[in-house]
Amino acid sequence: MRDLLRYMGAVGAQIPMPWGQPWRLPPKRPYGAAALKGAAACIKGYYLHVCTGGGTNAELRAALAVQRLPTRVDRGRSFLGHTLKSMPSNPLTPSGQLMRRHPKMLPEGSGPSLLEQVNTARDAMVVQWLSDTAMRIGGLTGLHLVDLHLRRGAGCGECVDPHVHVCHRWNNPNEAAAKIKPAWQMTDGVISGGEIYRASPAMINRYFRYITTEYSQLAPLHGMLLIQLAGARRGEPWTADAARGMLRRAGRRAGLPGRIKPQAFRHQLTNDVLDVSGDPMVAKLVGNWASAQMVDEVYGHPDLHSPQFTAALEDVWGERG
Repeated sequence: MRDLLRYMGAVGAQIPMPWGQPWRLPPKRPYGAAALKGAAACIKGYYLHVCTGGGTNAELRAALAVQRLPTRVDRGRSFLGHTLKSMPSNPLTPSGQLMRRHPKMLPEGSGPSLLEQVNTARDAMVVQWLSDTAMRIGGLTGLHLVDLHLRRGAGCGECVDPHVHVCHRWNNPNEAAAKIKPAWQMTDGVISGGEIYRASPAMINRYFRYITTEYSQLAPLHGMLLIQLAGARRGEPWTADAARGMLRRAGRRAGLPGRIKPQAFRHQLTNDVLDVSGDPMVAKLVGNWASAQMVDEVYGHPDLHSPQFTAALEDVWGERG
């Protein structure tokens, strides 16, 4: 049984024992959660068949043929599920629930289309910043001017290149707040800590275009980055709901399918970075995600246009033809 667990560890499962060298070395990646679950089922079925048919290794057969109590989901899926007393279990299956999420990406070409349809420099900056970072809308609308370090060698010393600090503040006038709450502080007027996002040249360009035109005309004293440009509350901080409405209306004017939501920009950037780098850790750092494993399971997928994929498929087709 321990040898089978070591095999599962070698192909990517988390096991509480030493298992030697991994079998899937770069550029191959460890099996994902679904593949590990399938491998565990195949191994259990094979060895149960061998042990039962040959009448050998009763200890392994007993270790694999374990039972567990049925869950509510098990009873709902089974005919006469209310009569179930036990369910077969697989000790080789990795622990934890397998959650397959399918994030909604942006429609193709939505970035340029949205930039053509927005009406203000502020709205264009919001679209550009969402496109070039994995920032959440609450963090973006909660930014203060002191959070922006849009030059090289900023005083915080945490990132050499231009970047932005997204800091959770519970007392923002527009009630916008960052979802993640890492510690941050201000020392001699310089912000450090929080979530750090790199700033692209296009982001900096859009920022200065907005700050020197629409923002400077109102010169608000609250110090927040995004402000309302019209109406009775002109000059006050712009809310996250207002930003969502702007994206929805711009998407409708551009003729894009579905509703354009801020989180779609975050999903799209993470997916694009993973496609280019092939490294979940890079995508995790770009998007400030919780774990590289989650990024790999949600956004990792085979490249259907890669030469290796095409060659393998053509070989199989040729063999069957």
